[in-house]
Amino acid sequence: MTLLILVFGFLFGAALQHASLNKYNVISGMATLEDLTVAKAIALAIGVGVILINFEIGLGLATYHVKPFMVGGILIGGLIFGIGMAVLGYCPGTLAISLGEGSLDALTGIIGGMLGGWVYTLVLPSIEPLQGANLGKISLHSLTGENPTVFYLLVVVIGLVFIAAAFGVHKLEKSTSKKWIGAGIALALLNVIIFSTATFNRPIGASTVYPYLGDLLTGTTSNAYFEKIEASGSWQLLFLGGAFLSGLVLSLLRKDFKLTLIHENWQKYKGNSSAKRLVWAFAGGFIMIFGARMAGGCTSGHAISGGMQIAIGSLVFAVMAFAGLLGTGKLFYKGLK
Repeated sequence: MTLLILVFGFLFGAALQHASLNKYNVISGMATLEDLTVAKAIALAIGVGVILINFEIGLGLATYHVKPFMVGGILIGGLIFGIGMAVLGYCPGTLAISLGEGSLDALTGIIGGMLGGWVYTLVLPSIEPLQGANLGKISLHSLTGENPTVFYLLVVVIGLVFIAAAFGVHKLEKSTSKKWIGAGIALALLNVIIFSTATFNRPIGASTVYPYLGDLLTGTTSNAYFEKIEASGSWQLLFLGGAFLSGLVLSLLRKDFKLTLIHENWQKYKGNSSAKRLVWAFAGGFIMIFGARMAGGCTSGHAISGGMQIAIGSLVFAVMAFAGLLGTGKLFYKGLK
């Protein structure tokens, strides 16, 4: 099973690299609305996944893994996550891939993320009231499941709307590259396989590994939160280990492996200072993971996997995360020097 998790992590990394979705320039470009590859790929992945996963579950081949809609956690945590993601220029899953390709700021972000996850474990008892009301595991299925005809009709319609949105954004962007299509479909198929009860019976996720490692390294394991995340954290460690190997192996095969700290987009907006990039990458990783743990997930576990299940909390998280990403992109890159 360990080898299988590594293999699927490798495939996950390969899918993202196919369209450069792990790259700092692409993710920070999304924050400044100069590169919409991330939005297109996520929308397509959700659209295809909505149809495939809900029918897969309907056939008894998988089960739902909807996250509870914690109002404060989703709203506040999602916004914080987006802020950190914009500053860092990576999301939790892409950090491992880019580190494999030689991005040193990704390593700094990982260290900041582990500290953010550890701090979250420490302060959770005192900030728990901020999580707000628990509205439960609300999804389209929980709202309409007793009427399968309506449910599956809406599944198809919602899936097609997301797919149409992806291609609509592509048309507006007037980009010539179509690699995002392959990446989006691959992400959907990977989720379908990993959701299956014949394989892992779980969603893809990436942010839990950061508090897991942070808590392990500091010995902060005798608490309810660590016990809650231990199984998921250990699975994600192997999965992202495969993603790291994907970044390393494929970049070596492409002959573009290179130790890099200052990327083109960072240089364009923030200059050539290595110290400045290291500080902001560390801070971005800390903020992003803290927000992810408040919200109970990240781009992979909430926006994509949750979106495919048409989980209301996950869709709200995606809106808040993109609001934080775009707002910070405008202020941090175009407003602050």
